[in-house]
Amino acid sequence: MMVFHYIFIGLEVVLLFNLLIGVHELGHFLAAKWRGLKIERFAIWFGKPIWKTNVGGIEYALGWIPAGGYVALPQMAAMDIIEGKADLPAEKLPNVSGLDKIIVAAAGPLFSFLLALFFAFIVMIVGRPVSEADTTTTIGYVIKGGPAARAGLQAGDRILSIDGQPVTKFGGMGDSVMWRIVSSENPQLNVKVERDGQIKDYLVTPTNEPTTVWERKSLREIDVYPAESALIGEVFSNSPADRAGLKAGDEITKVDGRPIFYFGAVNDYVETHTNQSIPLTIERDGKSLAYSIRPEKPLAPTNSPPLLGIIWNGTGKTSISHPGALEQVDASLNAVFETIGAVISPKSQIKAQDLSGAVMILSIYYRLFSAPHGWQLVLWFSVVLNVNLALLNLLPIPVLDGGHILLAIIESVRRKPNNARVLNAIQNACAVLVIGFMLYIAFFDTGDLIRNSRADHEQPVVFAPGAK
Repeated sequence: MMVFHYIFIGLEVVLLFNLLIGVHELGHFLAAKWRGLKIERFAIWFGKPIWKTNVGGIEYALGWIPAGGYVALPQMAAMDIIEGKADLPAEKLPNVSGLDKIIVAAAGPLFSFLLALFFAFIVMIVGRPVSEADTTTTIGYVIKGGPAARAGLQAGDRILSIDGQPVTKFGGMGDSVMWRIVSSENPQLNVKVERDGQIKDYLVTPTNEPTTVWERKSLREIDVYPAESALIGEVFSNSPADRAGLKAGDEITKVDGRPIFYFGAVNDYVETHTNQSIPLTIERDGKSLAYSIRPEKPLAPTNSPPLLGIIWNGTGKTSISHPGALEQVDASLNAVFETIGAVISPKSQIKAQDLSGAVMILSIYYRLFSAPHGWQLVLWFSVVLNVNLALLNLLPIPVLDGGHILLAIIESVRRKPNNARVLNAIQNACAVLVIGFMLYIAFFDTGDLIRNSRADHEQPVVFAPGAK
């Protein structure tokens, strides 16, 4: 039955991804119909068609490269490398005004924006699950010996600003702790925190994890995690935690009487107290329960230290938020502008390789569909993705919608058609560059997925059977 579950999720991902592309291309298609342009093909995805049919003189096709789509309009700037040779040369077709070309080119991004707004209204009504990291700026855990620890930051500190920029959440884009860290161009970060009612400033020197030439270069970090409830996601069979009666959903609130702000603190305590029973305070169904559990060395992996036998719920508690539709679109717009600004800034460590392509987008959709409240998460992510799709297509690059608009404006100013041969050469050259860039991003996306898959399939932890 699990096989059918995975197949069903895969179909959901493919259908939704096609919907996003299809609506964008539908905008071009309907605008071309309205303005009387010749339409040769409506294609979802690129490459040689794996399916096609002809209706009313228009070919509808599905390509094999899941990275976009197009409407073949020979009266617009030709893209032979993507669309193939036109059945009828553009010079034998009626001329199209610059205004018509602008309308047709802009219709795709417009439809993507409208779809984003549609999804945003649904999210406003049904809500979006948010983790504790989305609602706090309090530090829950500081890695020993890391940049934050060396600077003096502590668990429980509430971060107010980084380099003078206020923060309202820990994760995500925009005014978040993590984005301020990775996007800062200063060699040292000025981190302002509130501790015990006092405001303190710390200078933190971020670091980058070493990577190989085949991996994306790591972004700056200061080795802190947000304050999140230490929730148990799963308990290994026959483990000390299992024999003691701990259950999935239990929250560890204290270890040896000390409050816990992040599950990493529990792991640290276990690591330094392997030969004694560890007092734990558990919150379950509104009741506080006391346990004393002694770590035990599992049978496998053989090199594992003594453990309690707990798999943590890494996101902590979630709540349902109902952000306004325009608020969601505005946040998505700001995220795109900030990302583009960071990528083109010569001092920024965020580079083009840090962007995600179709491979990662499909992977994200798969994980979201698999998660609790999956459809709500998918709808929210679709708002973000449609805004991205609309804005990036408006970049003034030949082969993108913004490039078509730019060429149409040039043609209108010159009051004569652009040279077809020169235009075709420019379009094809840009198409090669865009496809090459997409493959470049897909290489890093695929590498990330493979490494994450290996990490998810590490040797399982197995404890010796024992009486409960």
